[in-house]
Amino acid sequence: MLLTLVVIALAATLAVLLAGVIAMLRGGAFNAKYGNKLMRARLAFQALAVGLMLVIYLLNRSGGD
Repeated sequence: MLLTLVVIALAATLAVLLAGVIAMLRGGAFNAKYGNKLMRARLAFQALAVGLMLVIYLLNRSGGD
């Protein structure tokens, strides 16, 4: 279950990253309006993915003893 959530968070991070890069390359009003929001969303998804990976690590570490 947690591994599935990690994969979803990583896929969301990649999707938002690609959307941000495409918006930056194209420039214009969309990038001006949503560039920072896309960056914040990417950071949030990244933090979620790293947090979930940390939880998985801690659960596996404590379960192995």
